[in-house]
Amino acid sequence: MNGKICLVTGATDGIGKVTVRELAQQGATVIAVGRDPAKIKKTIAEIGQTPGTLDFLTADLSSQAQVRTIAETVKSKYDRLHVLVNNAGAMIPEYCESADGIEMTFALNHLAYFLLTNLLLDLITASAPARIINVASDYHEKHTINFDELGHPLDYHGGWTSYGSSKLANILFTYELARRLNRTDVTVNAVHPGFVNTNFQNAAGLNFRGQLTPEEGADTQIWLATSDEVEGITGKYFVRRRETRSSNASYDEAVARRLWDASAQMVHLTD
Repeated sequence: MNGKICLVTGATDGIGKVTVRELAQQGATVIAVGRDPAKIKKTIAEIGQTPGTLDFLTADLSSQAQVRTIAETVKSKYDRLHVLVNNAGAMIPEYCESADGIEMTFALNHLAYFLLTNLLLDLITASAPARIINVASDYHEKHTINFDELGHPLDYHGGWTSYGSSKLANILFTYELARRLNRTDVTVNAVHPGFVNTNFQNAAGLNFRGQLTPEEGADTQIWLATSDEVEGITGKYFVRRRETRSSNASYDEAVARRLWDASAQMVHLTD
């Protein structure tokens, strides 16, 4: 990964922190985005010296203004971006809204992926061959996109319905973006990391822990970001390094296009 420039969101916890560390250990320049300055400082100290370079940026990615600031900062400092790992996400057990008035889980888990990727897409395509990896979840299964309540659910169900829909949105976005980039040398894939033992469980109000270590959970997304084995493979969903079929709903191209258009409106993005 020497000479490669990578961006990883959700970089101060769990699989995001492991991904940042391993990419830097392989010699990449890693732009790492975290929300908490104290956790950023701790992460830098824990990672220590690496063959690559770490460049930490601070942002709350549930805020569209802060996503835009991150994109502007990256484009002002770097003329290439070879890998984007959209990793930041959460399940918020109590209903709350982002700074933009959108339900927080959907704002962070889907709209941040959508907006950041689109804002950086010209830089990414100029850097081809390049890769985009979207961290999803198998919790997308048995969920749908309710366009009547998109970003404003009437019945929150403890957050899990919104979480499942946001993870389905990650996969629909992955497949639609791959179709739109089919004549470029940019690949887009989604990954289910497994049930990983991280701070996600605490934030979600769960009283049990994940079965996988952060290193095990991060393995597939690191592999997708670095391995020659997946060169040129796009529009796929991976679990434990294996291409896996996602839910039937995730392959509905009409829903994917409608979600794209609705998301663009919600983030005020000109197509």
